[in-house]
Amino acid sequence: MSDGSLSATQKFEQALRIGRPPNVVKLFPNSRALLVSGKVVDRAMLAKGNAMCIAANARNRFIIHGALRAAERADAALIIEIAKSEGGADAYCAVDYWNMATYIDAVANQLGVTVPIAVHADHYAQKNPTDVARSMAEIPTMFDAGITSIAIDASHMPDADNLAATVALNAMVPAWAGLETEVGEIKGDQGLSTAEEALFLIQGLNAHNVFPDWIALNNGTSHGIQASAAGIQVELTAEIHRVLEPYGVSGAQHGTSGNSFERLRSIVRQTRTTKANVATALQMVSWGVKVNEYGNAFQDDSGAFVREQQSGASDALWTKMVAYAAERGWSAGDYKKLNLPFEGKLWAQPREFRERMVTAVEEFVYRLLTEVFNATGTGSLGVDAILAAGSYDLGPKAQRIEDPAEWSFEKAAARAATLFKEDAPEGNFDD
Repeated sequence: MSDGSLSATQKFEQALRIGRPPNVVKLFPNSRALLVSGKVVDRAMLAKGNAMCIAANARNRFIIHGALRAAERADAALIIEIAKSEGGADAYCAVDYWNMATYIDAVANQLGVTVPIAVHADHYAQKNPTDVARSMAEIPTMFDAGITSIAIDASHMPDADNLAATVALNAMVPAWAGLETEVGEIKGDQGLSTAEEALFLIQGLNAHNVFPDWIALNNGTSHGIQASAAGIQVELTAEIHRVLEPYGVSGAQHGTSGNSFERLRSIVRQTRTTKANVATALQMVSWGVKVNEYGNAFQDDSGAFVREQQSGASDALWTKMVAYAAERGWSAGDYKKLNLPFEGKLWAQPREFRERMVTAVEEFVYRLLTEVFNATGTGSLGVDAILAAGSYDLGPKAQRIEDPAEWSFEKAAARAATLFKEDAPEGNFDD
């Protein structure tokens, strides 16, 4: 148990000894970076109350540097993540599932960061049984590489298959690790998530002794370049979270880029959301693209991105990036594919350009943490959570309350067939 008389430095030293999971200790035995389970970050937000962590999507390493600097300034627990499309086996980013922890650990040590940091495999998508079979072998390799939290995203599949896939793949995830599940395919053809669908998934998982830390919803998010004014549906999110309250699951908010600060503050105040993914905005800010106050990129009448003066990559390199995209016929939403071919070129720039790329990310993340997400002080609360547990394993937030006999996969399939479905949303979104 934590001793209230310990100084912040003493608490950190104790958390460093006991709070790093076995895979992290094995990989980085001499590290002073507090890489932790995603559970630690979730519990820190719940301890603060009405707080969300930023799950900073590390499409490039400048984002890792900037996010870590901001989190340390704000004393905010942090998640750094990459999605399967970005950092999986067919990645379009230089940061991937198998090197991300190494990058994070190195930068955290370089900067002297003391806040807890979770390393999250986001949107680990499962679209069919072949994906699930492949993932059974792949998930252990990701944890071998330092992942400490994972989002098993089988929302592309029918509800009963989503349940079955999540149960099967959870067997490959260490019990101490953070776990996110998802219902209602984000930007898919299934319409907005419903409370009925979310309850089906969480009850079914509960019956099979699976207790997710987070659930992600299709609640109006529009990943990438915003093409709709609809945005996140706060009331829908709050309604679903109320229904799920007996199961102790927190919310994970996807697609925050392009939503107003006030809408994000409403998510913080009115829902049980503790994790907010930010991806496209951080990419654009790091490159020096001009964004509005909540990260949506400005484009001129021709559709070209507008540059922020004296910010981001050098003008010469940006010109090459734009030309590279034009040669391939890429639209604005395809610019994410520039991350892999230009990572080395961006790091080969003189220090002044590299520094302003990192600083732009730092300032954007710091503002979100302190003015929007109410995350200030959660770094210390995460340390306290580790000390209170006396371990890197904080355990589940819930216990089994559903009858396993009522949740065989056969019965679950019959129940899923009766679930209410929203109509598919209209619109064309770039992911």
